[in-house]
Amino acid sequence: MRRAAFLLGALSCLAAACQSAPPSRPVPPVIPAVAPVPPRVIAPLSDSRASYHFLLGYQAELEQETEQAIKEYQLALQTDASSNYLKARLAVLYFTTGDVPTAVRYADEVADAPGLDAQMLGQIGGMYAAAGKPDQALRLFNRAIEQEPQRSEHFFAKGLLLANQKQYVEAEGTIRSGIKVSPDSAVGYYYLGRIGVEARDFDKATTHFEQAVTLNPAFEPAYVALGSVYEAKQDRDKAIGIYRRYLQGVNPKNREIRHHLIRLEVSAKQYDEALQELEGMLAEDPSDLDAQLRMGLVYGEQKNYPKAIQQLNQILTVRPAELKVRDYLGYLYEETKDYTKAVDAYRHNLTLEPSYFEGHLHLGVLQYRLKQYADAIQHLREASRLNPKQPESHIVLGLSHFQSEQYEPSLQAFLEGIRYNPDNADLHFNAGTVYDKLNRFDDVVKSMQTTLTLDPHHADALNYLGYSYAERGVKIEEAITLTKQAVALRPTNGYYVDSLAWAFFKKGLLAEALAEMKRAVALVGDDPVIYEHLGEIFLKQQHLSDGREALLHSLELDPSNDKLMQRFRELGLGDPAKEERIRQAIRRVSDRKATTPTQ
Repeated sequence: MRRAAFLLGALSCLAAACQSAPPSRPVPPVIPAVAPVPPRVIAPLSDSRASYHFLLGYQAELEQETEQAIKEYQLALQTDASSNYLKARLAVLYFTTGDVPTAVRYADEVADAPGLDAQMLGQIGGMYAAAGKPDQALRLFNRAIEQEPQRSEHFFAKGLLLANQKQYVEAEGTIRSGIKVSPDSAVGYYYLGRIGVEARDFDKATTHFEQAVTLNPAFEPAYVALGSVYEAKQDRDKAIGIYRRYLQGVNPKNREIRHHLIRLEVSAKQYDEALQELEGMLAEDPSDLDAQLRMGLVYGEQKNYPKAIQQLNQILTVRPAELKVRDYLGYLYEETKDYTKAVDAYRHNLTLEPSYFEGHLHLGVLQYRLKQYADAIQHLREASRLNPKQPESHIVLGLSHFQSEQYEPSLQAFLEGIRYNPDNADLHFNAGTVYDKLNRFDDVVKSMQTTLTLDPHHADALNYLGYSYAERGVKIEEAITLTKQAVALRPTNGYYVDSLAWAFFKKGLLAEALAEMKRAVALVGDDPVIYEHLGEIFLKQQHLSDGREALLHSLELDPSNDKLMQRFRELGLGDPAKEERIRQAIRRVSDRKATTPTQ
């Protein structure tokens, strides 16, 4: 769980550059944009002053000085207020500046006026479409088609509008009418592909995008869309092939496509190919920090941690304030078990940004792993406050209290997490384990049942509830069923096998219990509880020697088990404290406690 979070966090850093890749989901059709295209013909005006300002406005449009063009057209309109042509030009220009209400006001004055050429009708239609007035837009597109049926772009504009209205059949027919006018139009087939995407017909979309690329091998949007469709179809290899084809045959310098290709190659574990592409980018521009970051990520995925660490440190020398880069660096230090440097990396981020959620979370999790529970609690409590909807901070905070035998604070941490994440099965499960420590068995059962309602395949909950029933000698049939399900999900988990064996034992199925318990011992090895269970089963079968040996081995592993010491004596097996192997085990534990520093 943490590793994925780290990788996603690192990939999201260096904000502008790292988000340059094409969308992973195909883009639906959109309404054609209204481009400020200058008029093809200068309309005659009734006044010389109006003509003068019109010419100045026309010149300003040619020079893409939109504000000046609007100013001159307004002056012309003051002299010739009846000019629909001027109003139409102003409608389009105001729309390009983002002043939609003014644009629509001018458009409404001229939309039904005669004399507008097809180009202007198309522009105003596109404006209406983008302004959310599809009926007016459709009427103008139809008029443009009537005037110029030989121009395919009018059909395409109408088709995209229909697609945006989810009228896919009509949209496809209209686009095909445009293609009949221009059979070699790559744009037409591209639009058909876009309609296929919106209709979720990815096979049809793929065919049309391929046709667009065939007709125009340099048509970049078709490559991007085609690659996105293959990704949506989970055909990552074909998506990679399309992007490589584009880079090899169209524009090998396209940085966005290259980064997107690298991301796909990494997800496909094609690390050598990704590194080759990155090396090429860095050969062209050694200062490309984004390529350096991705190279570090690839090295990390390859588990080549020294090179990954070197790459990230190079980035941080140039951009020391990149928190996510240093956060990932801390993860890499963890992977190399250099915990001191990992802690330093996380703490450094918190000196730069004390409210950095990931810094508190990852430092707290690491300190939990290092059994530094007091420090872990401090950072995880802050992480939970900063981002209460993130369940991991609540979970590890609760576990830190749990390991410190602070059961009430542990329970509160899990319940707080549940308040913000009521559907998180792991939070409910962990709350159940604390209820067990607090001797609230009814709440244990409720928590485990809630866990299994949320996740019927939650193996830990199946095992815990089944073992809890077996240990208490209640609902034994259900205990067997639950532990069997847990073992079926994870057949090599010796602790689950132990639970099943113990449920068999409580049912009186001694042969089955012994067979499963021997399997648990083989899977787990030295575990005091499993050997205690093994001893009890042997004794129940009257195998006194084997039972005594198993219980002694359990006490060797855990000589602090006073209850088992007493039971050993009550069973008439002697005094285990007089056994040399047990005395040595007690000394080992004492020596270990003496040399272990306290927190």
